[in-house]
Amino acid sequence: MEYFSSYIFLLFVLKFCFIIMAITTIYLKFKHRENTEIYKTFFYWKGRVEFIFVVLMSLLLIYLFNPRKNRLFMIDRETKLLLYLFGIVLIITADWSNFIHESKWFQQAQEVVGR
Repeated sequence: MEYFSSYIFLLFVLKFCFIIMAITTIYLKFKHRENTEIYKTFFYWKGRVEFIFVVLMSLLLIYLFNPRKNRLFMIDRETKLLLYLFGIVLIITADWSNFIHESKWFQQAQEVVGR
């Protein structure tokens, strides 16, 4: 159980770092400093931290929901929060352009609305 708690703590630290980097990149973009070295550095590390977070969350899901072993008792309040945040991250970082621009029903809905 000690490893599991450390793993959850690591995921929270990564999520906190990602939030700080995301806010910083948004702020720098708002101040029109996208061509600066600090923006490029934060943007680079934000992507890397996000990738590591997604991989570690995927491993957590595989570990918790392994059909051969019942580990559902391990899902505590912190784990539920991480799973919730993971869902939000996946929705926000999804490539919505594939869905919106190529979807036939979405194009038809735009025509009906008059866009």
